[in-house]
Amino acid sequence: MAGYVVKRLIQAIVLLKCVMIIVFLLLHMTGDPVVVMLDTDATHEDIEYMRKLMGFDKPLHVQYWRFLQNALQGNFGESIEHGESAMGLVLEHFPATIEMAVGAFAFAVLIGIPFGCLAAFKEGSAYDKGCVGVTVLMQAVPDFWLAIMFIMFFSVILGILPSFGRGSWQHFIMPAFAASTYHLARLARLMRSQMLEVLRQDYITTARAKGLSEKIVLMVHALKNSSIPIVTVMGLDLGILLGGTVIIEVVFAWPGVGRLVVDSIANRDFPIVQAAVFLLASGFVLINLAVDLVYAYLDPRISYE
Repeated sequence: MAGYVVKRLIQAIVLLKCVMIIVFLLLHMTGDPVVVMLDTDATHEDIEYMRKLMGFDKPLHVQYWRFLQNALQGNFGESIEHGESAMGLVLEHFPATIEMAVGAFAFAVLIGIPFGCLAAFKEGSAYDKGCVGVTVLMQAVPDFWLAIMFIMFFSVILGILPSFGRGSWQHFIMPAFAASTYHLARLARLMRSQMLEVLRQDYITTARAKGLSEKIVLMVHALKNSSIPIVTVMGLDLGILLGGTVIIEVVFAWPGVGRLVVDSIANRDFPIVQAAVFLLASGFVLINLAVDLVYAYLDPRISYE
């Protein structure tokens, strides 16, 4: 197990290095970064001064080496717009993004998995057909449209939930649920299909023939074996939610990293964009490492040596 963890950590470091190469090259693919960052009325002297100040007058490979050294230390320079540490600003907004992601993930898991299990237990029933129909609809509806509908109904018409901002649990409900709908529906459908497949296995028939109660058969044997592919999807969903709630954050004026990145792109504040990509990519890689390790508990047949 220890060898596997070390191997995966090395792979994670290599992957993050590749991510930083892409981020570095994307910055330069937009043209001269200094010209992009400065106002259109900047003089040639201003451009040359800023280029020298930021090290863009050096050869590209020298710029990348300096960029990589600083990135591995968490130093992405100062925000052009705010004049503060870029990583510091991203870390200030990161708790709000974690709150949104974990909340949406909790909604998806706590609602989606029970719905999927119950639909499998009642295969062919009206509930099963209704669950399948609702989950297909939930996956088809864009989350930003759903967010707008939530605001219109719960904030404008009923007036029971605040439409924007962060500060109380009321502010949290609509953004988190809007962000969770697609993942909730996907987990429910996947859980249903996996549970149906497991319930048809011979060992389930054997367990029932031995006189085990239906509750034990379902909760101990069926649910655990159905959960193995679900864990992978759950890990991916949590990673996606960390960096994929940009539109929801903008609609609800949620002060997370996604909204900060959108504002930074509009203001051509590239150090913040680079710091945010590095942090979110690191989180995604670590989550997937954790998912791989959870397999050891769920499926002892998997060897990590």
